[in-house]
Amino acid sequence: MAAPQIYVDADACPVKGEIIRVAERHGLAVTFVANFGLRPSRDPMIRNVMVPQGADIADDWIAEHAQPNDVIVTSDIPLASRVLEKAAHAIGPTGKGFTEQSIGMALAMRELNQHLRETGESKGYNASFTAKDRSAFLQAFDALVQRAKRAAGAV
Repeated sequence: MAAPQIYVDADACPVKGEIIRVAERHGLAVTFVANFGLRPSRDPMIRNVMVPQGADIADDWIAEHAQPNDVIVTSDIPLASRVLEKAAHAIGPTGKGFTEQSIGMALAMRELNQHLRETGESKGYNASFTAKDRSAFLQAFDALVQRAKRAAGAV
């Protein structure tokens, strides 16, 4: 089987450097998908895909290209659900993995929080991204990449 690919929902991803470090260590290609602001790379294992502006266009591109055992980095819960359906792996930038067992609750909480924001009961502020989040992501992402490589028979 082919080695897994890493796809990154890159528009607001705070862990691009960590993703590149882990990908280099494991010899895996990374595709950053965004509709603005990607820095070019000379590394042949790093690809940037610019998609048109619009809601969910980057998500649609990633969902369309994801294959079984690929690793997707996103904080977008609906995108995580879509790639899990394709037997890919999904992880958020804080290191929280999405699984078949956890995605239903994550989708329900997202819907509840959206309702609370719409009714004014919640301001919807996101917690700031911390060094602890970055460290947790690095550990969890490395472990997920190792699992994906084993599952793909690419170890």
